Amino acid sequence: MKIQQSAENYLETIFMLTAKNGSVRSVDIANELGYSKPSVSVAMKNLRENGYIDVMGDGSIILLPPGKEIAEKLYTRHTILSECLMLLGVSKETATEDACKIEHILSDESFDAISRHLDEFGIRNSEFGIAKKL
Repeated sequence: MKIQQSAENYLETIFMLTAKNGSVRSVDIANELGYSKPSVSVAMKNLRENGYIDVMGDGSIILLPPGKEIAEKLYTRHTILSECLMLLGVSKETATEDACKIEHILSDESFDAISRHLDEFGIRNSEFGIAKKL
């Protein structure tokens, strides 16, 4: 199922914050993305209603299997694309920003080719760690 880029960004952010902090709440997402709390609240409601997340009684947000699948795919793409751009000499900040844009529009075929190329030359090992291939 194709979802909007903004929803993908929210799912990826939930994934990263959960890995970093163990749990995540709407306020954490708002702080991370620089969005207003009401905007994040509306987005979380939409993600919950579409079966991507669940909100627990204590307010913590968990990814449901469809949301986790999307988030992991995006995180892997983001990591590999960032690594590739940095290997080409792009600064970490620019590579991270550009990867965030590219990860949503790049075809599976093109992404797989980039990933295979990095694997073939054994150069997928940056400060991000080696991203698992989906």
